[in-house]
Amino acid sequence: MKGMVLHKYAKVEDRPLSMENFEAGGIKSDEVLVKVIACGVCRTDLHIVEGQLGNANLPLVPGHEIVGKVEEVGKEVWNLSKGDLVGVPWLHSTCGKCEYCLSGRENLCHSKEFTGYTVNGGYAEYVKARSTFAFRLENDADPYKTAPLLCAGIIGYRAFKLAAPPPGGSIGMFGFGSSAHITLQLASKLGFEAVAVSRNREHIDLAKRLGAAATYSYDNLESIRGKLDSAIVFAPASRPILDALESVKSGGRVIVADIYVGNMEPFSYERYLFNERELKSVEANTREDAVEFLALSRRLKISSVVETVGLEKANEALEKLKKGNVNGAIVLKP
Repeated sequence: MKGMVLHKYAKVEDRPLSMENFEAGGIKSDEVLVKVIACGVCRTDLHIVEGQLGNANLPLVPGHEIVGKVEEVGKEVWNLSKGDLVGVPWLHSTCGKCEYCLSGRENLCHSKEFTGYTVNGGYAEYVKARSTFAFRLENDADPYKTAPLLCAGIIGYRAFKLAAPPPGGSIGMFGFGSSAHITLQLASKLGFEAVAVSRNREHIDLAKRLGAAATYSYDNLESIRGKLDSAIVFAPASRPILDALESVKSGGRVIVADIYVGNMEPFSYERYLFNERELKSVEANTREDAVEFLALSRRLKISSVVETVGLEKANEALEKLKKGNVNGAIVLKP
């Protein structure tokens, strides 16, 4: 099969992914082989390719927002059948027996594996998945609009649950990329006052179209200082975290939905964190998050705004994402 392979970390401008032919290999008894129809391009892919996360299992095929058809089924698979339309997300497997797995917190399992990071992902014609970590989709689901839901949507949903704004309350979204544009729809359709903050004019316009109650750029946040009930930070930088902390009320909560931020700049405890403000991170997701969100997104008719490109354009897609030139999400078509 063909796929885009990473052999060495490098800036995406240097085109580190190369199209190659390689053998998929046989599937294990608890796995399925999935023919990839669509694979979303996530900022986590960018961090993996450029080496900010490290520890990737190189050589590697990235990609973890996957929608495809089951082509082959392992002998112990009970929940999926050949021909099923499925979604394959970031969480590939967990140990199932540690204190985290046994307490409903499998996203914190120290032995977990990740699609497109520790095992090959969806920037290819086929991908292998653990059957109990893949999700059957409705046959009429649009693969391209569904793909970003498999990470950007699920992670945004987990962040939203942790942010826990009160009924009808306000929630700010700092940074308006793939995850935020899905999460804002969720918050708005559930009756919350969703506020978008971005420096990109096109992102602000998209937020307005998707139901934002208000929009702000980072240089005019004075009117919401201390006004929001909660906030989610999607922008992968420390400054938006401080802006979000300063924008929530006393007792407000800020959730950081990034896998990589870099070094935090020094900050004043009294100015940003006092008054019982809370700061919490998100790591991966549980399968329960995925099941809940996929059902909710269908019921609420939440859809991603996507641009599709050929698989061979993966380097260019990542560069476009890095430069902030993606409005919504970008999806690869093998």
